[in-house]
Amino acid sequence: METNDKTSPVTPEKDRNSISLDLMHRMRLHGMAAAFSESLQATFAETMTPDSFLNWLLSREWDYRVARNIERLVKGANFRYNDASVAQIDYTLPRGLDRNQMERLASLDFVRKGDNLFITGCAGTSKSYLATALGYETCKAGMRVLYANASKLMGT
Repeated sequence: METNDKTSPVTPEKDRNSISLDLMHRMRLHGMAAAFSESLQATFAETMTPDSFLNWLLSREWDYRVARNIERLVKGANFRYNDASVAQIDYTLPRGLDRNQMERLASLDFVRKGDNLFITGCAGTSKSYLATALGYETCKAGMRVLYANASKLMGT
């Protein structure tokens, strides 16, 4: 029996779980499908009520979509560093960096107000790292970022 992408793949050979997984993938509910597959491998789902199981599946789908969106935003920003984080900044180095100011910037209030941020300083003072760390925070908040150094910004 053949099926197309517009109809439900109901065939006598497939069990309900396989049909459900197939439908989830075809409906692009990949996070939910991964969670459902995980529940089939473990026994914890048997202890859940139908309401809590559905809530768990939907939460996993939501988390999957949020993570994919952040991944897309980070990729589009073209950051210089792949692992920059405001939490990993070393404030013990003598470069005049104020922890309180960085934490205020990491709250992203300036972004929400529509303000720009220009980071200036001597070579080797971690300007690119700081910009990338703040950019990652902005992506995690679901906002688009453009990372550009001075020469890229000036078009040279």
